Amino acid sequence: MKKTNPYIGRFAPSPSGPLHFGSLVCALGSYLDALAHGGHWLVRMEDLDPPREEPGAADRILKSLESHGLHWHGTVEWQSRRHGFYEETLEQLRQQAVLYSCYCSRSQIRQNGGHDNLTCRTKNDDQGACALRLQCAGGEERFEDIWRGTQIQSVREDTILKRRDGLYAYQLAVVVDDIAQGITHIVRGADLLDTTAAQIRLFRLLGTEAPRFGHLPLVMGPGGRQKLSKQNHAAAINDNNASGNLCTALDFLGFHVPDALKQVTPEHILKWAAAHWQRHQVDKRDRQLH
Repeated sequence: MKKTNPYIGRFAPSPSGPLHFGSLVCALGSYLDALAHGGHWLVRMEDLDPPREEPGAADRILKSLESHGLHWHGTVEWQSRRHGFYEETLEQLRQQAVLYSCYCSRSQIRQNGGHDNLTCRTKNDDQGACALRLQCAGGEERFEDIWRGTQIQSVREDTILKRRDGLYAYQLAVVVDDIAQGITHIVRGADLLDTTAAQIRLFRLLGTEAPRFGHLPLVMGPGGRQKLSKQNHAAAINDNNASGNLCTALDFLGFHVPDALKQVTPEHILKWAAAHWQRHQVDKRDRQLH
């Protein structure tokens, strides 16, 4: 009999601002999917970009999760403390001859209508600061998304793994850390769906099978044209209304909490939600709150 790996999920916010309602929906969905499948739920702080981070935001995010009863297993992982692992991975990719220097500026890429990987790969002259790109453009990746079904994505551009400013890129860190933490299921917002194919390529190059992916619906901001986000100045959730926030988030996901439970503690609401969590019941529509 084949032994299956235990479910290990995660929530990985960036500390560019406090937890807002869209982030809560994502955290709650990933938490419930893990618990409903007898798994562990980890929290990882993606603090890779100091210029974009808001002082104190990481602590506020963790406090908000705890206030809402979203207690994680183990200790919080911090990407800012894992630079050595990212550098080791870059060296591994250099040995595989799939990494190259890119001196293109954003303006050049914009003027050219996209990144010209053939030009970059044939340049040998040092023009100053460069990014490190992974040779992965071309072809398609097929995967089954938990909520969005069969996905066939083209990889149109070689992925940046280290930026021109010397900071490690999200696409590198997220894959390295998912491997290190043994993540089996990635439940996250649909805004990250388009990054999946390139990540699957990197998992494969690093000798690991990609986790199962599931992309949750997005909470849209005013006007319904953009997702609710820190960049769009989404308001922080009120930790003093944790039970109400959870009920609203569950309703958004397609689960209607009985009136009798709406005034109980977050822990009681989450216990009910984990017992009633069914993937097929999730409302997959990106939409505004009513």
